[in-house]
Amino acid sequence: MSRLLPILIAQVPSRDPASAVSELRAELLGLLEDFPATRMVIFPEFHTCRVTGGPVERERNYRTIAEPLDGPRLKALREVACEARVWLVPGTIIEQGAAGELFNTAVAISPDGELTAVYRKIFPWRPFEPFTPGTEFAVFDIPEVGRFGLCVCYDLWFPEVIRQLAWLGAEVVLCPTQTSTRDRDQELILARAAAIQNQVYVVSGNSADPTGTGRSLIADPEGLVRAQAPSEVTSFLTDVLDLDAVARVRQFGTCGLNRMWSQFKPGDAPIPLPLYEGFIDPRRWDIGTAQEKSSDEYSATP
Repeated sequence: MSRLLPILIAQVPSRDPASAVSELRAELLGLLEDFPATRMVIFPEFHTCRVTGGPVERERNYRTIAEPLDGPRLKALREVACEARVWLVPGTIIEQGAAGELFNTAVAISPDGELTAVYRKIFPWRPFEPFTPGTEFAVFDIPEVGRFGLCVCYDLWFPEVIRQLAWLGAEVVLCPTQTSTRDRDQELILARAAAIQNQVYVVSGNSADPTGTGRSLIADPEGLVRAQAPSEVTSFLTDVLDLDAVARVRQFGTCGLNRMWSQFKPGDAPIPLPLYEGFIDPRRWDIGTAQEKSSDEYSATP
């Protein structure tokens, strides 16, 4: 049986926090009337948490709207997902940590309203973003479909993030983004490169004008562009991801050639990595080792 997932990327501007969740609900329910087969909907980074101002004002505004994970904004988003009966990645929320930290946090919510994965952005875009970096990677499973990983915007510039998610068994990496700057061209290349290097789908959903430069992208496990918004205007990308394509590419190789996850042979020596004060150990390279581990071991559920 094929492992198919109909998805929709909502390339829309970020919203004022006071009305964002109600607007997301109305938009989501309207989209599902037009695209009823959709099982997952992805919104851009900061979608429900737009702030403005200079550095000091921005941080003050973020602190004003920050909430813990059991706060009213996330509770309302969980209710929306349950009402819509879809997997919902509502962009990112501004999370208030237990010690007063500010986190830029992506979440995945199941059709039952369950908070299935929480990911605190490891690489905030400094100095613009006044957030504490997260320290944990997040993957989650959709039954009978496959495993998904979360990253956020600037994380894409650090290859270790997608590599770790792939090693944890992710077959699709979801990357809510709010890029309003001229480096979107480079991000599109990085998204395709990450897909190629790790043989995963990469879904980079950017914000629309005026809060982002758009051009949301879906790259397949060989780095080919399946869908891309042509500009910065509000757009809705639909696709059906076939996760069996990941297994096919890893088994037979990209373009029928390159099988990076099967690179090493028994007895190959470990390769020192002084940068990490560690090693690439061939015994740990086989992605199948990670995929055989239980979902619970890698669960990011809080």
